[in-house]
Amino acid sequence: MKKVIVNQVKTGFYLDSVALMRFSRTIAGMDDVEEAALMMGTPSNKKIMTEAGILGPEGEKASGGDLIIGIRAAHQAAADKALAESINLLEQSAVTRKKGETWRPRTLAAALKSDSTINLALISVAGEFAAAEARKALHQELNVMIFSDNVPVGEEVALKNEARELGLLVMGPDCGTAIINGVPLAFANQVKRGGVGIIGASGTGIQEVSCLISQGGGGISQAIGVGGRDLKKEVGGISTLMALEVLEADPATRHIVLISKPPAASVAESILARIKESRKNFTVCFLGASGLELPNNAVFSSTLKAAAESALGGTSISTGFLPDQAAASPPKGKNSVLGLFSGGTLCSETQFIFREAGESINSNVPIPGVSKLEGIPKGHCFIDFGDDEYTQGRPHPMIDPTIRDEALVKALSNPDVGVILIDVVIGYGAHNDPAGHLASVLPPRRADNPLVIASVTGTDLDIQNRASQVRTLEEAGILVAPSNADAALLALACLKRKGG
Repeated sequence: MKKVIVNQVKTGFYLDSVALMRFSRTIAGMDDVEEAALMMGTPSNKKIMTEAGILGPEGEKASGGDLIIGIRAAHQAAADKALAESINLLEQSAVTRKKGETWRPRTLAAALKSDSTINLALISVAGEFAAAEARKALHQELNVMIFSDNVPVGEEVALKNEARELGLLVMGPDCGTAIINGVPLAFANQVKRGGVGIIGASGTGIQEVSCLISQGGGGISQAIGVGGRDLKKEVGGISTLMALEVLEADPATRHIVLISKPPAASVAESILARIKESRKNFTVCFLGASGLELPNNAVFSSTLKAAAESALGGTSISTGFLPDQAAASPPKGKNSVLGLFSGGTLCSETQFIFREAGESINSNVPIPGVSKLEGIPKGHCFIDFGDDEYTQGRPHPMIDPTIRDEALVKALSNPDVGVILIDVVIGYGAHNDPAGHLASVLPPRRADNPLVIASVTGTDLDIQNRASQVRTLEEAGILVAPSNADAALLALACLKRKGG
């Protein structure tokens, strides 16, 4: 029977990309539907749909302001049913937004007219439109947080230079996390207020450190995400340097933590020179960096957990592993560790810890779809499922944890994998029960199955409740470490035990 591709275009219809991705997953899960996506008709989205084999002539005609429904099904009846359900989901969403909802402005100008105290705009549109919207906000004297990715680096530099001249701050592009005056933005957690300010080129890095500080009895004054490219040579740390000025002037901030992968040498030099002039104390966590000459008011931390403990004045956040965790060992002969991460910085931190322990890492990371997972060579392998390669046309794994399911199931029967490392990140924007989903995917524990070790980034104040998530994982037979760094160290300790 010939496969059927169906498109329908809803002109001038806009819906948040996260909602569209969730709807796409629902439709793709219907009987006899091979692939489905609901996307705005931007050039990049149409390219994704073409590569997925779900874009037809009607969808090709759509513009960036139109919504495309694209479906590939085994037969016409399944395609028609999926299309009808897609339209039903969109209509339900429109009704839900209208019922009992207070007025929401549809333009930046209308928002400013309704509230003259607004001083920050969060931009979350397709990357090709993000710079234009950010520039509009800057011209209205607003600070900007650009959640969007795929913004050309030249546009980023131009925006940040313009903002600097105006005395405004640009966070991002690809800024996934911030906490401003106690308000969590995008992927962030409900943490205690306190005297620690964070500046980070990493969303999950900010989340991990802010949550550990909150768990350790401290609190956060501000957490400023600057975007993953800010400390690269092309950008020059413009937003990081401006964020340093903001926190320097903030009376609520007594200690500042910097989080990033190693910056360009010239950028690091500028940042460390500015730190030297500061009246405040710093913790510098440039994961994987070495040979830094820090000023007297700064200390270096090699892990996110160490950075949190430094910000707490050296207070230990946890007492270590429980006896039964430390005594665990993988099945005999299975000596490889496979990391399945949703947080890119958590993945990088684990790689750094393994290299520091003298372990070699297999760089032959499986392609998106993880269809080749069974054939990867022996050795430790760590995959960041939040990377753009894996999330094109799909929700981020913190939103939709199913993206890791296939890899997890295959790893359980892999003859080389003795330990599976996995991160669970909760908070605003994240799945409502990622631990429950993970537990549902795991089969009953068998002696020849790999150990599964997890960490939970979040707090008990989050709606998912960290303690509840930990309990769900432990009941499923998963070892839960106090932090991502502890999970990596526990995996190494388990491997070294007899029989591993």
